[in-house]
Amino acid sequence: MNKRDESLPLQRETGMSDAEWELRVQLAAAYRLVEYFGWSELIYGHLTARVPGPQDHFLINPYGLNYEEITASNLVKIDIEGNVISGGRSIVNYAGFIIHSAIHMVRSAENKVVLHTHSRAGMAVAGLQDGLTPISMFSTCFAGGRLNFHEYEGASLRMDERERLVASLGNARALILRNHGLLVVGRTVPEAFLRLYRLERACQVHIDAAAAGTLHVMPQAVAMQSQTDLDAFQASHPQGEGGVEFEALMRKMDRIDGSFRH
Repeated sequence: MNKRDESLPLQRETGMSDAEWELRVQLAAAYRLVEYFGWSELIYGHLTARVPGPQDHFLINPYGLNYEEITASNLVKIDIEGNVISGGRSIVNYAGFIIHSAIHMVRSAENKVVLHTHSRAGMAVAGLQDGLTPISMFSTCFAGGRLNFHEYEGASLRMDERERLVASLGNARALILRNHGLLVVGRTVPEAFLRLYRLERACQVHIDAAAAGTLHVMPQAVAMQSQTDLDAFQASHPQGEGGVEFEALMRKMDRIDGSFRH
């Protein structure tokens, strides 16, 4: 990957659009929230967002920083070939580039944000033969073809896996990377983050319930009705899916440590 001078100041670059800066702030907040909820794993895992505009550019975390160190200005902008366009630091995790560029290179209006975690519960469900089953309210968000699976191929270091990742996701909005972790997509950071929260919570509940006793799996019709009801509830929010929840979460991060806005 091409490198950029790391001595450049960490601040909003001249000419950066308001839309890109707002996206950076939201994505930096999402990194802090992943750390807050305990879904991070050392410096690994990635949250990315396609930059507004005609270019195939997306934002990703600089390799080596903890999630609580991510800010709006130190996110790195790269293209779908892995070239650094701008950013305070220039080293990007190659495996993260492979997984996220796979989704971003398709230019889907539905998949502008890609969130990938290695949480304990997510990795546990990724190691189950049957994956996630509808035993909780939030698990029903992923019933009826909204959750697909991608078989593990080893560390994601090969460019040709990108096409298979895209094929595995299909028209779903979430992907269990078998023996690996979780991945969700969305039109906005708030939408994708709410989807990630629900998937992470569903996995936590699944593992807890399976450890406690026999799972009580909902009938498919009940799961689909639950999904319809949750969709209708989200559609009633004028801020868009995940908007009101993410606003509340950003206020929480501001109270804890607002440096993500830098």
